[in-house]
Amino acid sequence: MPPMPASTPRWPTSIADDTHLDDLLSTPSLAAIDAMRQLEGDLIVLGVAGKMGPTLARMARRASDEAGVKRRVIGVARFTDTTHEDLLQAHGVETIRCDLLDEAAVARLPDAPLVVYMAGRKFGSTGLESLTWAMNAWLPAVVCRRYAASRIAAFSTGNVYGLTPVGHGGSQEGDAVSPVGEYAMSCLARERMFEHFSRSHGTPVSILRLNYATEMRYGLLVDLARKIAAGSSIELAMGHANVIWQGDANAMSLVALSHASSPPYVVNIAGRDELSVREVCLALGARLGHEVRFTGAEAGDALLSNGSKGWTDLGAPQVELAQLIDWTADWISRGGASLGKPTHFESRDGRF
Repeated sequence: MPPMPASTPRWPTSIADDTHLDDLLSTPSLAAIDAMRQLEGDLIVLGVAGKMGPTLARMARRASDEAGVKRRVIGVARFTDTTHEDLLQAHGVETIRCDLLDEAAVARLPDAPLVVYMAGRKFGSTGLESLTWAMNAWLPAVVCRRYAASRIAAFSTGNVYGLTPVGHGGSQEGDAVSPVGEYAMSCLARERMFEHFSRSHGTPVSILRLNYATEMRYGLLVDLARKIAAGSSIELAMGHANVIWQGDANAMSLVALSHASSPPYVVNIAGRDELSVREVCLALGARLGHEVRFTGAEAGDALLSNGSKGWTDLGAPQVELAQLIDWTADWISRGGASLGKPTHFESRDGRF
């Protein structure tokens, strides 16, 4: 299937398979192409083998090519699953195998004026908190020293805010942070490390508070649809949430490199809708032809982010919630692939 041009105004009614999905997720926005045109130098993605990294790196490659800019796009990870490495190389992304917790190995990584920092640990944090803190709080200091002269876009999470009242628009970038649980606290530590080195070294940094990226193999909508299809009950305590198409999050993250500053530029990356879990489940159930069963009741607060600053600065999301619901139901009904990694979005105590 040929790549979808960045200017295509309509989305397909159905996503055929993994290849089609990855092509859509790596299709650059016009804003991403423009950012790659304006920025100079090679781009390195640290922690590229996670859920978002492969398609973000491919988007950076495609956006640079469409902008007519010659640059290396390099993806760094341990690549315990060589599938990601092979696919990245097949799409023009160079790869380097590296354990980022090995400081000497990080020191040997190539120079790159543009850095996207995606390394981190969330799932499995409970019971192995020390590794979570090493990944989320110590590693940023290592990277900041290595790439002090670079421009860095560093992924964070909306979990640093804690729960906020439903119906009030969600947490904004200037709101006080209130992380719940060790995972969220370690993510705030990550932000503070980037802030410290940005201020002390003058490194331009963008901090990206993501909440929540979704595609067909992973995400909050996938979790809900699979539970409905399996006949499982939906717990409603965390009754509201944000989602954003992962392709939109990829594009906004690349544009954020052009907004990096010292002290850091902080931005929420979130979808337009403060979605109701109940209403989304009923919509998914109708499309899947399954009855939806609920337990509990919606709490008056939830983990919610206000993404309006990001929509203005980085480009508004292109894929609407209704389209995501349609795609998800269609994918699940056809037995589409899954990463097998539940989001645990329903956690209200910060334990992952």
